[in-house]
Amino acid sequence: MSNPVLTASPARIRKPIDWWRWGGRVFLTLLLLFTVLPMVWMLLTSVKTQFAAMQYPPQWWPAEPTLQNYVKLLDPTNKVGHEFLLYFWNSLYVSTLTTILGVVVAVPAAYAFSRFRFPGRTFLFFSVLLRNMFPAVVFLMPLFLLMRWLGLVGSHGSLILTYLTFGLPLSIWLLKGFYDNIPIQLEQAARIDGATRFQAFILIVMPLSTPGIIATSIFSFIGAWNEYVYAATFINTKERMTLPVGIQSFFAEFATDWPGLMAATFLMSVPVVVLFLVLQKYFVKALTEGAVKH
Repeated sequence: MSNPVLTASPARIRKPIDWWRWGGRVFLTLLLLFTVLPMVWMLLTSVKTQFAAMQYPPQWWPAEPTLQNYVKLLDPTNKVGHEFLLYFWNSLYVSTLTTILGVVVAVPAAYAFSRFRFPGRTFLFFSVLLRNMFPAVVFLMPLFLLMRWLGLVGSHGSLILTYLTFGLPLSIWLLKGFYDNIPIQLEQAARIDGATRFQAFILIVMPLSTPGIIATSIFSFIGAWNEYVYAATFINTKERMTLPVGIQSFFAEFATDWPGLMAATFLMSVPVVVLFLVLQKYFVKALTEGAVKH
């Protein structure tokens, strides 16, 4: 008589349920909903009228969706559109210049920490990171006094210098970990072939460190793009306001233009999302290569 266990078809053999895996899937689904739902609500509110946005109970799906809020923001001929585009340009200018200067300073600094051995190297490296152990607001008054002494209060230069002090420690730390994983034998081979150290750095190390540079650039850009406290303190003229400060104009004393505010916030998030989507593969590659020792 044949054994029923041995003759059973593979389709009838059930695998035990992996409760840990299913629990992780449920948790990630809930986390995704927690992250996405506020953005969906922001987008839906931006295509409502002011009357529909103020209804109670809330009107989840707009009965008469409209793009008038976006048209008003992107039209430079009216006051709201002119101011919004001005704030947008100011944020783009400050964030881009901060990112470029940050990379120019962080790349050689991180390379020096990775390749050279000099007295006080470890202390200096950790002292650079010491800055990020304190809340940003702690340095608000000292930096304001410094910028006033330099005559930079009210200019974009004050924001650029301030954002560099915030972004450089993280950029140097990330790039150093990336340079540590680039074999030094590649540079030594280039030196044997007659290249100088600078040529070996430009021709060998820089191309290999492109993902790390892109990752630090993303961090620097996002940090400068979203910063509010220092921009609200250092800039005292409407012509130089950045976008996080400029969208305060949608808050009025008696009523808030919620659809306009949500449309402005959505447009503010577009550059960061596009930047991340375009450079995502470099960003992931930099994080994985910078975290694994070869």
